[in-house]
Amino acid sequence: MTNKKLYIFDLDGTLADAYHAIEKSLNFTLKKIGLPTVSYLEAKRKVGRGDRIFMETFFPKESIKRALKIYRAHHKEAVLTHTRLKPNAKKILHTLRHRGKITAIASNRPSYFTNLILKALGISKYFNLVLCADQLKCNKPNPRILNTIVKKFALKKQDAVFVGDMDIDLKTAKRAKIDFVFIRGGSTPLSAIRKHKDIRIINSLKEILGLYN
Repeated sequence: MTNKKLYIFDLDGTLADAYHAIEKSLNFTLKKIGLPTVSYLEAKRKVGRGDRIFMETFFPKESIKRALKIYRAHHKEAVLTHTRLKPNAKKILHTLRHRGKITAIASNRPSYFTNLILKALGISKYFNLVLCADQLKCNKPNPRILNTIVKKFALKKQDAVFVGDMDIDLKTAKRAKIDFVFIRGGSTPLSAIRKHKDIRIINSLKEILGLYN
């Protein structure tokens, strides 16, 4: 089994649990625009493709620009109050860095909110690179985000692994031809992943340490 040098992580649902923050900001925005609110589970199942596409899921086309402005303004506070680290996240990141591994973030979240979350949770220092879809003008599952990270560190693709909680993370990894690890408990149910072959599935971040070393 290849010993990985580069560990790339998705953020939401993988390292951080921001679903309550997302649900609260979404329902605040729905109320402001006069639309019915949605359940926590419905909001959770629709995240992961960037906040603009998230808005397109719940709002009519003519309201999206206004909805996005309201949502982002509310979310600046919501992510600070309602976002939590996933169990063992900081310990795992610390251990990987102690072992000399390179760590990076590949997220569809806007870079402003991604960095806000990382700073608030006290894990910014653990990453060699944080790359978001808005910086590249393309969202996952476009593989460019993973390809860019691997190229940045002049590594081979077999040296890297991508850890995520969604089907689009899996698709991104497959298109980039990078190994993928699916962590349960995020936006995509396990049933949607099981059909894929050669996918490692973990229940907790701490299991990552035993996969490649």
